[in-house]
Amino acid sequence: MPEDDGAADHLTGTVLPQLVLESSQGPVDVSRFEVLYVYPRTGKPGEPSLPGWDAIPGARGCTPQSCAFRDHTSELAELGARVAGVSVQALEDQLEFAERNHIPYPVIADPRLRLRDELRLPTFDVAGHTLYKRLALVSDGGRIVKVFYPVFPPDRNAADVVAWLRARA
Repeated sequence: MPEDDGAADHLTGTVLPQLVLESSQGPVDVSRFEVLYVYPRTGKPGEPSLPGWDAIPGARGCTPQSCAFRDHTSELAELGARVAGVSVQALEDQLEFAERNHIPYPVIADPRLRLRDELRLPTFDVAGHTLYKRLALVSDGGRIVKVFYPVFPPDRNAADVVAWLRARA
């Protein structure tokens, strides 16, 4: 289980930047989503994980987290929440992942870590790659009202977000 290192404490109350990034559904503005979940990277069938991946607390679980948000898409929509996922992976990887897993919402490519720079999002380094630490942001009118960090287990994150939104409604 990952530890809460305080790296996301500053996010509640912050306004999401008007930042347009490429996604599996074309260019999107991250400020237009009520739920934005951020994850390190998804795997690809037949390709090995990065060296030491399994030893990093909270690194595994990107596909289960994304698929859980996929499975809760209608509930999130009923609660007025548009969802998108973000990682540092290239658009080509995001397109492949979204197609393979039938992801109905945008999966955003941020290989230049522009969202990190705008929001000071937490990252970690592994095998020469800088990746996002897993978290989920809930916004209201573009302002972050809830931060889920650290996220563990990843496959429960979507249900936790839905429960929080329902309690708030």
